[in-house]
Parts: sequence; C-alpha cells; structure tokens
Amino acid sequence: MTERNPTRRVRVGNVTVGDHQPIVVQSMCATHTQDVAATSAQAEALREAGAGIVRIAVDSKKDVQALAEIRKRTTANLAVDLQESYRLAETVAPHVDKIRYNPGHLWHHETSRPVADKVKYLAGVAGEHDCAIRIGVNCGSMDPAHQDRFHDDPVGAMVQSAAEHCEMLDRLGFTRYVVSLKDSDPANVIEGNRRFAEERPDVPLHLGVTEAGMPPEGVIKTRIAFEQLVSRGIGDTVRVSLTLPNPRKPEEVTAGHQILTDIANGRFRSVPEFPKDKLNIISCPSCSRVENEKFIELAEDVREMTRYAERHAITIAVMGCRVNGPGETDDADLGLWCGPAFVNLKKGPESLGAYPYDRILGRLKVEVDRLIADRAAAN
Repeated sequence: MTERNPTRRVRVGNVTVGDHQPIVVQSMCATHTQDVAATSAQAEALREAGAGIVRIAVDSKKDVQALAEIRKRTTANLAVDLQESYRLAETVAPHVDKIRYNPGHLWHHETSRPVADKVKYLAGVAGEHDCAIRIGVNCGSMDPAHQDRFHDDPVGAMVQSAAEHCEMLDRLGFTRYVVSLKDSDPANVIEGNRRFAEERPDVPLHLGVTEAGMPPEGVIKTRIAFEQLVSRGIGDTVRVSLTLPNPRKPEEVTAGHQILTDIANGRFRSVPEFPKDKLNIISCPSCSRVENEKFIELAEDVREMTRYAERHAITIAVMGCRVNGPGETDDADLGLWCGPAFVNLKKGPESLGAYPYDRILGRLKVEVDRLIADRAAAN
C-alpha cells in the first residue's frame, strides 16, 4: 500500500488525526439530541465499538442544553454538526472537541454577511475552546456561486469550495482543521478527494460516501471509495454512513474497521466502480434530525418495492429530514424526503406533492413505472 499523504497533525479530544497516525473511524448519533439518556448511551455504544470520534447534531438552544448534559455522561470525543445554525457554535464549543460546518449551509445562513466573516467567527470560537474544525463539503448542498461556476463539474465545485475555505482559515492562522468532500456516488468521492489531496496534501481528509444507504449496498459503495483512496495514501478519518435502526448504529463502526483491516491486509473486494446502469437507491444515515422514525422502515420498503426495476438506471433518494431532503434529492430521478406526518415526493427538483406514509409507496410506484415507460418510448 502506498505511504499515506504527509498531512499535518490535528488533535480531536484524545485522538490525533493526520501525520501518519492510525486512521480514525467515526460515527454519528441517530437518537434525538434532546433525549439525553438515549444519546449518551448511543455515544458510549459507538465509542465502545471503536469510534474515535462521535458526532451529534445540534439545531436549537434546547439541543445545546442537552449536549451539556450528554458531555457529562460520555467519554467519547464529541464533534458537533452545526448545519444551518452556525451561531450556536459559541454555546456548543465548551462541550465538544470538534465543530463541523458545511460551506453551502454557511453561505445560505445570513446571506448579507460575508462568508469570510462567518468563518472568522467559527475559527475564533474553536480557538477559544480548544476545538478542531471540519470543513464538511457536500456535493448536494453547494452554494449558488460554485454551482453556477462549475455547473458541468460538480466535483470541481466541491474541491474549489474546500480549497477556498482552507485558505480562509490559513489566513486567520487557524490550521487545526480537516476537510471532507462527500457525495452519494463513490466515483465522485474518489475523484474529489484525489483532486483535493493533490492540491492540498497537507490537509487531513475525512472520507465517507454520504447517504450510502442500507447494508449491504451502502457498505459496498463505501468500500469502493475507501479502497481506491486509502490504498493511495489518502484519508485520515473515515465513516461508513448507513441507514440503520438505532440499536444497530454501531454496525457503522464495525464496517469501517473491517474495511480498513481488509485494505491493510491486501484484501480488495470491490475495486470495480459501482454499476451505473442499474437501480440505485440512496438514503441518508439515520440521525437525530429524523422527524419520524418510519423513515428507516420506508427506505427498506422502497428497496423491496422497487426490486422489479433493478435493471433500470434509475436513482431514488430517500432522505430523513428537512435539512438534507429538499436539496439533496434534486439530482435523483425520484426523491422522497420525510417530514413528521407526510413524505414529500419529487421528480428531480420538481415537487410532486406530499403524501401520508401509508400512501407514498403506491404513489412512488406510479412514478417509477412512468419513468420506465417514458424511457422505453424514447428509445
């Protein structure tokens, strides 16, 4: 295996990433953050399974209050996912070891304020409270400026966005950061991380295929990306993002360690690209933002219902919340994003309405059949 990139050392709690340190496997709590007992227990379960870093989503002041109590109940190294609530950083930073922000979401929040000012604020908070930062770029939530500039090159948009945010932090003298470039397509993850690592070999990279879906497909997609990257010396932390019921969430960690062990021992199982001429179901990993736990069951039902279409190149995205759902279903042929009582159905960026959970499968089948018929007629 090629020697790993000479990335700089970044401390996250009691683990160190980069600088040829062992690759750290991490995961994310799927319980509701305000359920302190459940979230603390899951953070400990993930830590005990081998997660060096455990991520928690925080979207409100009540979540912050819960986080303070969770911190007392777990020894896991905690990362917080700010999503669109970047101003919560100063209240969560005293309780965590790393702050993750998404450049696309940061752009959309307080659009009248320059992005550089927001980054300066986050760097100041992180520095004051001894926190690392992750710049978490996601192909499905790019800001409009990069979308317009790289409309034919979504991977280029990811790489450029990450590079610009690295430069902002570098200019501020804040170098305790890592970068992730994620997509639901393993090929884009591979290309994006290769391109970024060539441009900035000093920056530690967190690897993952976002919305990889359910096992075993989700593990296969992730394995494809990790084998191609880790074997080339790229990657300092990893996550296997799977759609799983809460009690099974530690399986993400187990899968991550298994893939890394296999790569280290030369056991490569899935070097070929994930097939693009077959049905592809992507679904986000269950997390605390899920507003109805029927989402997980729905994702499994969608997979079963659509097996008859497995030889058709159709992408169906099943998302569990209002944060990722609206934007990250745009590139799918058909998208479902789940609310508390209804599932929003989309065809590309076009909304087809909202349907109760007990009716959405039938409505989805109509659209799948229509898509198959339209393509057959076009050919």
